[in-house]
Amino acid sequence: MPRCGPLRYAALLAHSGAAMSDISTFEFTDLDGRTQSMRDYAGKVVLVVNVASKCGFTPQYAGLQALWQRYRERGLVVIGFPCDQFGHQEPGDAAQIRQFCSLDYAVDFPLAEKVEVNGSGAHPLWRWLKHEQRGVLGSEAIKWNFTKFLIGRDGTVLERYAPTTKPEALAADIERALVES
Repeated sequence: MPRCGPLRYAALLAHSGAAMSDISTFEFTDLDGRTQSMRDYAGKVVLVVNVASKCGFTPQYAGLQALWQRYRERGLVVIGFPCDQFGHQEPGDAAQIRQFCSLDYAVDFPLAEKVEVNGSGAHPLWRWLKHEQRGVLGSEAIKWNFTKFLIGRDGTVLERYAPTTKPEALAADIERALVES
């Protein structure tokens, strides 16, 4: 068995993540090296975003933090997944990423360790997200940093948003998810 928890191992075995029915099946490692289970967010609305520190969309961190502050008491969780697959725009290690996010954008929402979102090394959660909610013209591929997925309280993917979609544009969908799901 590879060096990862049993839930992540099950996710690794799943073909493209397609066999998993909801987000609670997955785990990720946070910036402090601790394994986090998505099961811990059961009953919450979750916004999952691939992030980068040196991207033209990096100022979206401020909007993501604003959503987190505005809705967390009502059940929203924002999770950033640093990714270096697009133009080498997340070159830092965990300490550098944390320092940048906290000093430049006062980010205090959960951040994962750096992951891949495309290709054979894609994190199982990202394989599943892409399968559940395809992008433009049915493509599963993540096209750039700051692609966003909104997950309902039942653990299913509700929406996928392009990197160009600013966080504040998600407010109505988040409100609806907090009430409906």
